Amino acid sequence: MAMIAESGMERLTMAALGREVGMSSGHLAYHFGSKDELLLRTLEWSEGRLGEERRQLLVREGGARERLDAYVELYVPDGHRDPHWTLWLEVWNRSQNAAADTSARARQSAIERAWHRDLVALLAEGISGGEFRSVDPDRFAARLRALLDGFAIHVAIGLRGAERAHALAHVREFIDEALAVPEA
Repeated sequence: MAMIAESGMERLTMAALGREVGMSSGHLAYHFGSKDELLLRTLEWSEGRLGEERRQLLVREGGARERLDAYVELYVPDGHRDPHWTLWLEVWNRSQNAAADTSARARQSAIERAWHRDLVALLAEGISGGEFRSVDPDRFAARLRALLDGFAIHVAIGLRGAERAHALAHVREFIDEALAVPEA
């Protein structure tokens, strides 16, 4: 993951990766078959770790809003060239190829659905508990994730003025405005 984040998939060679992890390039090729499969499996491994963190924050004590803020903090990259987000950028870039493997796209979609499913459940809980105004949780989750993706990409690629703290502040402001319970 660190090597992909550092140099990108185009400059990553199986030989260099093999030297880094103490394996031959042939051994890596045997296990992964291609750089695309290596990339996707690395993303799945990374998402497995983040998925566990996400599950932990969703079941912890506290209100839905507090847990929604934690979800957002987990989603947004730590900064420029965040290794996890670099993997996503590489996967998205490679998946736009018309010849991309449909199995790889299905695996990518499964990862995205897990984030979406957990967000929908959290929103539904906040709505039913009266913390959030009544919205369609599935539609709101789709919009919120699109907003998060936009800010996350800007942070991950290091656009000037796109710092993590600013992205988090914008998203919190949006959530405050969009989910505020109307006063009686």
